[in-house]
Amino acid sequence: MHTDFKLATPLRAQLKNVNPSATLLINERSAQLQAEGKKVYRLGFGQSPFPVPQVVVDALAANAHRKDYMNVFGYPELREAVAKHAERTIHISATADQVMIGPGSKQLIFGAQMALEADLLIPSPSWVSYEPQAQLIGKKVIWVDTKEDENWLLSPAALEAACNQSETDFKLLILNYPNNPTGTTYSSEDMMALVPILRKHNVIVVADEIYGEMHHTGHHHSMAQYFPEGTIVSSGLSKWCGAGGWRLGTFVFPKELSWLRDAMRVIASETYSSVAAPIQYAAVTAFSPSREMESYIKDSRKVVQMIGNFAHEKLAAANIVCPAPEGGFYLFPNFKNYREQLSARGIHNSTQLCEALLNETGVAILPGAAFGRPAEELTARLAYVDFDGEAALNSLKTNDLDPDEFVKNVCPNIDEAMAKMQTWVAQF
Repeated sequence: MHTDFKLATPLRAQLKNVNPSATLLINERSAQLQAEGKKVYRLGFGQSPFPVPQVVVDALAANAHRKDYMNVFGYPELREAVAKHAERTIHISATADQVMIGPGSKQLIFGAQMALEADLLIPSPSWVSYEPQAQLIGKKVIWVDTKEDENWLLSPAALEAACNQSETDFKLLILNYPNNPTGTTYSSEDMMALVPILRKHNVIVVADEIYGEMHHTGHHHSMAQYFPEGTIVSSGLSKWCGAGGWRLGTFVFPKELSWLRDAMRVIASETYSSVAAPIQYAAVTAFSPSREMESYIKDSRKVVQMIGNFAHEKLAAANIVCPAPEGGFYLFPNFKNYREQLSARGIHNSTQLCEALLNETGVAILPGAAFGRPAEELTARLAYVDFDGEAALNSLKTNDLDPDEFVKNVCPNIDEAMAKMQTWVAQF
């Protein structure tokens, strides 16, 4: 039997330009170093540190016997719960018919790219998988540059210029906020300034709001509020419900894009069929209003806000440039003030920077190049998630600690990692 099997020619051509997910690789690398007995501060992989709420875990246990295939669009009761959740949290009108459930928002975003004949617009920096998904399908990707002094937010002028580079009738913009990797987000004014350009150029927006519930002050705004006819709201259970491994994502379509929803249904029916039944039944509890869920989300926000502000202050004190975090659990530090000293050590780009930091301090962060930034830029993504989420939530309920004391006492790995980064740059 021959063992020199080859990939189909079109796929082989696309895979030449696609690398494995940087976030998954850093998680594997960190685990390997820890297995070798080395101390690693795992600030590379952006997985929620919080436990799945007990009320949701109980719902999963109660529905473990569910074994039937579900509707391709998703369990009707769950779709209704997601629609009502959208109405409560982002103040848009939605019905169950506008909702689609998938095995993670990542798969749904891939399905949208596959179903729509459109060039892909991605603000730089952006999450690591948007571009590779487009490359796998053979789509044209147009990176839209953003500026550090504008908190890495997409500007109307940059969006206009990018749209003018596209030759397709429709354009697809993936807009993620609160943002991975920067931790910043858009105000209502920021969003409204983009709308005339979106309408002018027939841009469909996938609003990746997976961190929406993790806005640090609970004041999340959605593009769907200002551009309702052209915005698909993407979310799921991974970030605000601590259930990344459950693989459940949601799309809320505007009625005007029902044709795209139907096209995605065809793709889903011939690929993953449906999300696991027990997960869908349990997710109804997660998306439904309750005292337990409200308390869980409120406390989670408070924890990440304290840790994010702590880490940001430590970076600023070390003369590392970084916008203040507004949501999620990420920072996007820039080591440009140390360029000359780093260059003298043979460190000229973000990949070399992160390799040196990991090897010399045990602090694992990801290079800005993995998020669409120029290789020579000394930016990186720091995910401040290396702490015991359950212990943090419990401590929040039983202690009234100063934020700095909270991090030092409850999140020691964060405190130690920031101290090691400060010491590392101080030697230059």
